[in-house]
Amino acid sequence: MNANAHLLVVEDEDKIAAALEDYLRAAGYRTSRLADGRDVAAWVRANTPDAVLLDVMLPGLDGLDVCRALRTFSQVPVLMLTARVEEIDRLIGLELGADDYICKPFSLREVVARVCAVLRRAQVTALATPPAGIELDAQRFEVRVHGKPMVVTPVEFRLLEKLVAHPGRVWSRQHLMDAIYTDHRIVSDRTVDSHVRNLRRKFDELGIDPIESVYGVGFRLVIE
Repeated sequence: MNANAHLLVVEDEDKIAAALEDYLRAAGYRTSRLADGRDVAAWVRANTPDAVLLDVMLPGLDGLDVCRALRTFSQVPVLMLTARVEEIDRLIGLELGADDYICKPFSLREVVARVCAVLRRAQVTALATPPAGIELDAQRFEVRVHGKPMVVTPVEFRLLEKLVAHPGRVWSRQHLMDAIYTDHRIVSDRTVDSHVRNLRRKFDELGIDPIESVYGVGFRLVIE
């Protein structure tokens, strides 16, 4: 656990915010607090916290919009806190770039454990680099490998973008499906395997093989 990590708690309910801060500080973390969603993006830009605990129901700007705003300029780990347990809310939150999702009422001990896990993953990701030569242009949905273009479909691009964003991290088929099918259509989880095969074939034509299968779990991008 990074005991020197600085955490931003964004929660408008005083009792919940105070309990979170007390427990996190007792675990060795430094904390700051905001109660209005409109203040978060500017604060994160100015203070670069190590993680954000973000309530969904906030005055000014809700947590989903805050998360969307953060992801336009920062990859700070975001743990969303909410009493809205419907599956669609969970999926929307994760698609916007949230790293974890904790439903109220929650155990404070569990929150600390989740924070520790997210910070640990973020540290591993920061040390990792994707295979040399892979470049993604999200504006044009273009992929280049060692300077050579690789033609991909929009679904293949979203799949590759997810893998490249966290090299070395193993993604389950379900999680990848949630990322590549943003309209939440119902498809077989083996559909992901088909897209991975297509990407591997295209990478092979350009002389690299960066996607690795993890038996019984899913896929990951190989770290150099």
